Amino acid sequence: MTERFAVLANGETTGHIMVKHVDGDLLVDYAIDNNGRGAKLHERIRLGRSGIPVSWQIDGTSLMGGPVRERFADGRWESQADSGQAHGEGLYVANDTSPYSSGIYARAALACGGSVAALPSGWLTVELLRQVRLAGLTLDAYALGGVGLLPEFVLLDGERRLVARLGGNLMLREIVVREDLTGDGDKLAALDTALSIEHLARIQSRIRHTFDGPVRIRDVRVFDPDTLLLTGPRSVVFFRDTITSVEPDSPGDGVEIDGQGGTLLPGLHDMHAHNTPVTGLFYLAAGVTTTRDMGNDNAMLLELMPRLDSGELPGPTVVPSGFIEGRSPHSARLGIIPGALEEALAAVRWYAERGYHQIKIYNSVDPAWVAPLADEAHRLGLRVTGHVPAFATPDEMIEAGYDEIAHLNQLVLGWVLDPGADTRTPLRLTALTRAKDLDLASPRVRRTIELMRERGAGLDTTAVILERLMLSRAGQVQEGDQPYLDHMPVGYQRYRKRTFVPNCDEGYDEAFPRLLETMALLHAEGIPLWPGTDDGTGFTLHRELELYVKAGIPPAEVLRQSTLDCARHLGRDHVSGSVARGRKADLILVDGDPTRDISAIRRVRMTVKGGDVYFPAEIHSALSITPFTTPPQVKGAIS
Repeated sequence: MTERFAVLANGETTGHIMVKHVDGDLLVDYAIDNNGRGAKLHERIRLGRSGIPVSWQIDGTSLMGGPVRERFADGRWESQADSGQAHGEGLYVANDTSPYSSGIYARAALACGGSVAALPSGWLTVELLRQVRLAGLTLDAYALGGVGLLPEFVLLDGERRLVARLGGNLMLREIVVREDLTGDGDKLAALDTALSIEHLARIQSRIRHTFDGPVRIRDVRVFDPDTLLLTGPRSVVFFRDTITSVEPDSPGDGVEIDGQGGTLLPGLHDMHAHNTPVTGLFYLAAGVTTTRDMGNDNAMLLELMPRLDSGELPGPTVVPSGFIEGRSPHSARLGIIPGALEEALAAVRWYAERGYHQIKIYNSVDPAWVAPLADEAHRLGLRVTGHVPAFATPDEMIEAGYDEIAHLNQLVLGWVLDPGADTRTPLRLTALTRAKDLDLASPRVRRTIELMRERGAGLDTTAVILERLMLSRAGQVQEGDQPYLDHMPVGYQRYRKRTFVPNCDEGYDEAFPRLLETMALLHAEGIPLWPGTDDGTGFTLHRELELYVKAGIPPAEVLRQSTLDCARHLGRDHVSGSVARGRKADLILVDGDPTRDISAIRRVRMTVKGGDVYFPAEIHSALSITPFTTPPQVKGAIS
């Protein structure tokens, strides 16, 4: 018997899973290629009682080409993340595996009554959501929990065989479906959104606190991004979605929230996000009230944004960027992928008509298209940003009309790669080892900086994602993950203890500090830097800000960059970015003084988004994350 599945992204096939049933073993062949990267794995799985694996072998490469060799047998396991011996029975949760494993986990949990002890630790749960119809089939939709940060939605047939797996991906939608049902990809994408929204609406009903009258936040020191100072004790009052008063601390009537001497700041920005329904929870828990979406499934995002704005679903305000990619074997399956310049120009107009803030140009776009695309975008009032397309340089793209470069590595590659290099592949990351020898005073570097200053071009840094890739080491917890990782579900803890790049001993350790030196140089030269993550957990924005400080930028300046400067860049400083009368009630309360110790920004006790109050401790509990802080005391009615 052979089972065949397709992996879909944005309606296009990006990979496959083939499962052969041979002499009691499952032989799984899994390969994906999306955006020039993807895991390639071969698995041999033997199932025992209740469908629980008794042996599991996995070989191949991970997302960015890192080597994978994982073994489980006789209760003992060895993976990139860890090794150990089981003390009792349990269902082994593989560290590097194909999506087919979700079907194995769900079927085993069902056979055990709906939950089963997991190895190395924790529990897997499966809950029937409802029945769905697909291509004449009646399928059971289940929520599978305990594997990672998010529930996965698993569709099983009457014999509990896997038909499709949805959800489970924090940022970019990936659908796995039986190969003969590939034509129903749009229906599955809609189902994925519907199940996510139903799940989040239930959580939102528990964690969103609204008030009919004014709310007074007492005994707080307010961060002023203009002076970079904290005030003395203040009371800040908001009514509905607007700040109505900032005054010396004093009691008042109605609802009061005791800040206990903490710091009140404007909500943070993540300037490089890929929003999905579920990322909103993580962002609010981290104090992020505004994100700039840098490319997405357009239909999903346009449906999501009004739900976030109305408070139906939890999440930040989203400022969208229109993703335009060229057609090639390495294309990222997001946004719009035109095959000709006229189609690309039509895409610019499509985004402009829907109120997008800017367009984002990607790796496979023909560099000759950039100038006409930029001209059309600017004519329509849109900004232009993006990766540097393959076979082009940052200088050429800035001269062609880029207002900004996306990602620090995209800028640095222009200084370390030879002309004609194909950056549609993982080379755009692996070549960063060459940065260890980069001369930041070289004419090549100086020319780019002068050009950026002349044109007013900025940089969306995403330093944190480069740190995660370049410094990932099997079995180790990175510095940026240490403050929170042991609070997370065990599956995510193990995921973060992996090597994501091949040949990790070939200069990455020496190269990454050079990237921070580059950020420091750009800041000193007056080049605007925008903190972003390319990740949806929220925790990574905190690390991004820590890396800005590690690069030598004072903490108070970093706070201004992530609040008022971002709001100004997005044209929203008249409504957000500062704590003042008339501004939107987008606020965060942190324990400590982040103007002196930037890491205090990790201790968010309360987030206010448009007047709705959220307590991160409640959000984290809903996500099976051990809370980091306690909510402030609230006097008066709370709903």
